Amino acid sequence: MKKVKSGKTSIEQAIGQLKSLPFEDLGYARIDHHRSLRKGFPEVIWGEGKSSKQIVSIMDELRKKGQNVLITRLDDKKARPILRVFPKSRYYSLSRVLTYLVHPVKDQGKGMILVITAGTTDIPVADEAALTAQFMGNRVETLYDVGVAGIHRLLSERERLEEAQVLVVVAGMEGALPSVVGGLVDRPVIAVPTSVGYGTSFGGVTALLAMLNSCASGVAVVNIDNGFGAGYMASLINRS
Repeated sequence: MKKVKSGKTSIEQAIGQLKSLPFEDLGYARIDHHRSLRKGFPEVIWGEGKSSKQIVSIMDELRKKGQNVLITRLDDKKARPILRVFPKSRYYSLSRVLTYLVHPVKDQGKGMILVITAGTTDIPVADEAALTAQFMGNRVETLYDVGVAGIHRLLSERERLEEAQVLVVVAGMEGALPSVVGGLVDRPVIAVPTSVGYGTSFGGVTALLAMLNSCASGVAVVNIDNGFGAGYMASLINRS
């Protein structure tokens, strides 16, 4: 509308752009261009199950609409051809996340989001949460490998826990850490169960059930290994 008002865009061109605003059908994907207006954040590309060629096409359409691009669950093999087409992209192999910025990310958070892990093996999921929250315009800090097997490691960082506006706590095995953190702070805690653990962890189900049954108030739980969902939720809370 600003471009029409200034004369940079004709009414006919503007109508053409508005026609594809709700969504754009590429045959194999319907890109929800309206999501950034509706939700305040553009559509995110799920990397698994899509070819590099399909992802490049989706990225190109999002770029044309002036939207930054976030891709999750993207393996190294698929990332390489995408980086050749979009060399300004950044790929994070540990968390399997790729970002492409059309414009700088605006600071929208009211405070700091602290992402915590119980163990080192939980870091890939935690990084996905941290990158998502950063991409959505938040200041993010991390605190890794402070699980209940050595609780003094967590307690030595008590000040950082209290400084956070929202805390994302990632844990596998028995999934106890979110309950401990929830009992120490007066802020929202988003618990993320991971699939890390021995046989009776059942691929993260044990941690999931433990977190759902937390006796600490203020703990909410996302799905197993869902770092993206935790980062997104933390961002929405931090904007409030």
